[in-house]
Amino acid sequence: MGHLDHAAFGWLTPVLSYVMACIGAALGLRCTVRALGASGTSRRNWLITAASAVGTGIWTMHFVAMLGFGVTGTEIHYDVPLTILSLIVAVAVVGVGVFVVGYGRDRGRALAAGGLTTGLGVASMHYLGMAALRLHGDVRYDPVLVGLSVVIAVLAATAALWAALNIRSPLAVAVASLVMGGAVSSMHYTGMLAVSVRITESGAALPGATTMQFIFPLAVGLGSYLFLTSAFVALSPASGERKASVAAQRPAGGAAG
Repeated sequence: MGHLDHAAFGWLTPVLSYVMACIGAALGLRCTVRALGASGTSRRNWLITAASAVGTGIWTMHFVAMLGFGVTGTEIHYDVPLTILSLIVAVAVVGVGVFVVGYGRDRGRALAAGGLTTGLGVASMHYLGMAALRLHGDVRYDPVLVGLSVVIAVLAATAALWAALNIRSPLAVAVASLVMGGAVSSMHYTGMLAVSVRITESGAALPGATTMQFIFPLAVGLGSYLFLTSAFVALSPASGERKASVAAQRPAGGAAG
């Protein structure tokens, strides 16, 4: 059996992955709040941004954490198409969840359906990402811990969508994001505790890309996207602010006329 190291760089990767999860959650919550206060194409665009933020944040959290993952006795490479597919799945399934909540008339049913769909999507992203691992050996999973990680993912997703429906103030969103970041990180590390690796001695070259060739640059790029989108959302006026601005301009226009 190969010894698994989940934090090869100490606390750096767990803390950084938690930060990325929190940023994705905060951005997704703010965008969903904006969407619920909008209509038409504006609502759709905010929901798309929310889905991309949450999905990207979760994916980045997972693979930043994986930067610190190692197995004694073998190198680790990643299958590029499968890794990219895990990102697409994360964004797409989170998108289904936020659109169900954004357009659902019965909020209770929308929350249940959206939470289940999004949670299963988060778990699918995690295990697709793990399926992309290429190493000299066999990866095995403890089914009990796998099941627990899926339950955590569904509960975390449902809590996030509930927060999007019920929380409005920036401070409350910030607190909810910290909790959500912790929940998503817990799901990841629970899933990683389910992993064991049986090493197979081999001198053959591993297929796929190394962490520094592929995962690191992609994680940096997506992390930059999250920071830039956060700045855009922070600087973009809310619907109430836009209405106040229009109302303030009308008397001036009338006086000029």
